[in-house]
Amino acid sequence: MSTALTQAPATTTPQTRTDRRRWAVLAVVLFAAVLDLLDATITNIAAPTIATDLHGGDALVQWLGAGYALAMGVLLVIGGRLGDKFGRRRLFLTGLTGFTLASVACGLATGPASVIGFRLLQGAFGALVIPQGFGILGAVFPPNEIGKAFGVFAPCLGLSAISGPVLAGFLIDSFGWRSMFLINIALGGLTIALAARLLPRDAGDRTVTVDVPGSGLLAATMFGLLHGLIDGSGHGWTPVPILSLTAGTLLFALFCLRQRSAAGPLIEPSLLKNRGFTSGLILGLVFNAAVAGLLLVLSLFLQDGLHRTPTQTSLGLAPVAAGIILASIAAHRLMARLGRTLILIGLLLTLTGTLSLLVLVHATSPTAWTLLAPVFVIGLGLGSCFGTLYEVTLGDIGPKESGSASGALSAVAQLANSIGAAAITTVYFHTAGGPASAAVHSLATVAVGTLACCALVRLLPRRARPRHH
Repeated sequence: MSTALTQAPATTTPQTRTDRRRWAVLAVVLFAAVLDLLDATITNIAAPTIATDLHGGDALVQWLGAGYALAMGVLLVIGGRLGDKFGRRRLFLTGLTGFTLASVACGLATGPASVIGFRLLQGAFGALVIPQGFGILGAVFPPNEIGKAFGVFAPCLGLSAISGPVLAGFLIDSFGWRSMFLINIALGGLTIALAARLLPRDAGDRTVTVDVPGSGLLAATMFGLLHGLIDGSGHGWTPVPILSLTAGTLLFALFCLRQRSAAGPLIEPSLLKNRGFTSGLILGLVFNAAVAGLLLVLSLFLQDGLHRTPTQTSLGLAPVAAGIILASIAAHRLMARLGRTLILIGLLLTLTGTLSLLVLVHATSPTAWTLLAPVFVIGLGLGSCFGTLYEVTLGDIGPKESGSASGALSAVAQLANSIGAAAITTVYFHTAGGPASAAVHSLATVAVGTLACCALVRLLPRRARPRHH
């Protein structure tokens, strides 16, 4: 008998087992990020159906889009600090369990107030999960492999951005809107079980400072502004929405004062003295708000104006995600060479796609097919901007400020999503003349915001922050 046939099977080495465990941890973190992405975007497709079933009207559509992002944005930075303080594994499991239970509660909601409240809880628990994932990956992957691990995120999230809304549309058409929340019993439960088994234990650092008053002021600020905007547009500008907007403005002033004196501020005061970072923060706020409103309005127009089903609507918006994936891959290669010029290219592509949609809707009787090309161009613009804007805005930031700067950018992006969902849909719902006229005015608003962003590009740092491998 030959030697080859009598050899014992190779034994798995400790290094191989360690590598496998690292990639298993990455899979858990990535799946949690996918769950967050799906639940952040599914109401773009489902909002009209939910509002009709629960008799919530236009205000419910607006809150479904804004509530999740509001809670996520307010608590994202403090969620990261809590993980540093009490342990990332503990916060990851706590957040994921709460997220799953809140998803089930959304699926069982009996009225507009309850589904909005549970959406806020979903976003709040999601804000505990997402910051821990990146910290956990940084702890289990060596520096020379962390870039490869993070490189898996963009394509996986991109594919999820396409398949998630399609799955949501199928579930709504086949089993009703509640099923897209209740499916998280299985998805969330599986992720919790794997996380409990695979994630490394860490004790945390009890000396870490968490600015709870600052987060409370920010939450009250955003709630006051959003409530005033939505209530005023829906029920008239009575004293209640005016007082709500006034209170939100005053609370924001208190939040700014708090950041100057807090021991662990959510935004380091020195960052706001950096022109490049402040310009990027403002540009990100306006651009993300415009994009969030644009995507929600497109979904509403396809369903209200063109009478598409949720599944057909999700397929009609799939070119956005396809464009984002393709442009993100190209932007990764071009960022070092083009810097902030790449952001301008992305903004101009987004503007071109938006204006093309405006002309099509205004001058023709569009079908879902005729909208595919401009929707794809918008996706190319978004993919050119998203990651590039983040990296370029951090171009002049020192190492000691990078953590606060990154957290601030992520939080502002989420808060912008809530503002945009409320503001652009306010234009849509309160334009006379039917869905086509409403879409034209909304697209014009998005175009103005995108054009304003173009003017800010020259104030950004010229180049992205150097990548360390």
